[in-house]
Amino acid sequence: MELELKKLTKEFQGFKAVDDITLTMSNGVYGLLGVNGAGKTTLMRMLCTLIKPTSGSILCDGKDIFALDGEYRRILGYLPQEFGFYPEFSVHDYLMYIASIKGMRISIARKRVTELLRQVGLAKMQNRKMKKLSGGMKRRAGIAQAMLNNPKVLILDEPTAGLDPNERIRFRNLISELAEERLVLLSTHIVSDVEFIANKIVLMKEGQCCFEGTSDEVIASIDKKVYCFVAPREQVDHYMRNYLVVNVKTFGSNAELRILSDHEPVKGACVEEATLEDAFLNYFGERAGESHA
Repeated sequence: MELELKKLTKEFQGFKAVDDITLTMSNGVYGLLGVNGAGKTTLMRMLCTLIKPTSGSILCDGKDIFALDGEYRRILGYLPQEFGFYPEFSVHDYLMYIASIKGMRISIARKRVTELLRQVGLAKMQNRKMKKLSGGMKRRAGIAQAMLNNPKVLILDEPTAGLDPNERIRFRNLISELAEERLVLLSTHIVSDVEFIANKIVLMKEGQCCFEGTSDEVIASIDKKVYCFVAPREQVDHYMRNYLVVNVKTFGSNAELRILSDHEPVKGACVEEATLEDAFLNYFGERAGESHA
């Protein structure tokens, strides 16, 4: 399975939400990482044929996905940021309803729903009404509906938004399990969501892909740019104004700063091993810092 994006562009009243993206993806987990407003959702909506590009094309195994039409959608699973459901439906009935919309035979749908409820950890909750589920459980029901047709392409838009740390870990593990023998594209602005499960990370900024590579390659791109040093607390504002500050830890009259810089910010500063979060801040600047805060 291969998805190929060729010079893909989407404009809204002269504003380029997606700007001339060329990218090839095959089986595995791809993490689409960027701050809110980077164009991730617009890109994913085009990949799901919900909106058409202004220019460029998206090919699935060499064929245009809009020309393939229903043939492409039959191999597609999609979990949007917000997915609709009837609140009075039980989890089981909701999944059976979605299966009927997808044209699945009842006998096959029943078997598939039972499998998925077990896989996403909702078997004991299958008779509970959708409106009674926690945020994490609703997201699990959402991924179950996306997996009903056993898709070869699975697209997840901010799937862990609003989840607590335990649910985020559970969700990441579930995505890793589902990723076998299919292409999974996961968009997020939360670094930890893709750090350990993505085979490749695509950094998206202002509608463009500014870097593509493995987690190690993204980190290596900022090698020897992370410094750590101790400074008087009254100097913290100076460093905040003049550098990309990853972290500040205060103790007494001093503060320990972790910053990104192309050169030694102060004599005696120690070079630290970079992390993916450091790389995120490096590529997305102050907005990334605000997002993490």
